[in-house]
Amino acid sequence: MTEIENLYSVLGGRFITHSVEMQAKLKNIKAFVFDWDGVFNNGQKDANGSSNFSEVDSMGTNLLRYSYYLKNGKHPITAILSGEKNATAFFFCEREGFNYSFFKVAHKLEALNFLCQKEGIKPEEVAYVFDDVLDLPIAEVCGLRILVDQKANPLFTQYCVKHKLVDYLTASPGGAFAVREGSELLCGLHENFDAVISGRKNNVTSYKDYIAKRRLIKPQFFTLKENGIEQVDRP
Repeated sequence: MTEIENLYSVLGGRFITHSVEMQAKLKNIKAFVFDWDGVFNNGQKDANGSSNFSEVDSMGTNLLRYSYYLKNGKHPITAILSGEKNATAFFFCEREGFNYSFFKVAHKLEALNFLCQKEGIKPEEVAYVFDDVLDLPIAEVCGLRILVDQKANPLFTQYCVKHKLVDYLTASPGGAFAVREGSELLCGLHENFDAVISGRKNNVTSYKDYIAKRRLIKPQFFTLKENGIEQVDRP
């Protein structure tokens, strides 16, 4: 067991794929795609159909993107993919400078295929953070899969493990910093976590450059229409 496997196993996370193999997969990743409900939150919604997020998780995505930037000299592609319309997710994408927000796309694989075609990448170059049944078509084809554990669905978790649809199972449930857990893990697998934290803490030149370029990213919003997935104005 590697040091990082030991650290996360003590926390309660499960490496379905060995960390060394996950690290090899991560080298090919060009995009980080996140489901929203049940991942950034516990899935509960208000009367307007919106659900919240944590600043702890938000910082996790920022650290992960900076980690990728240090490793590759450029920003990764980032996207939120939701089957519902969620105003808070739109706000998050705008504030954090995510490239894409997909919403009201019931068959999520359509959104992944659209993203890959638009960016000229392959599904195996996508890392996906997810939590439930509607996400499985993506988990089946993408390159790196982090499943947010929900203690209430052990049979679903067993199914994902049995059918090789997950690489890492979080110790934290949705709404309790699972995104932060997965993001820091991937930073650790990039082998530059200390540099990421020190760079952010000291506001070094590389972090300033990363932030300046992140501020130039304006999210594009897409939803499913009669003729397929189409771009729309900010909902």
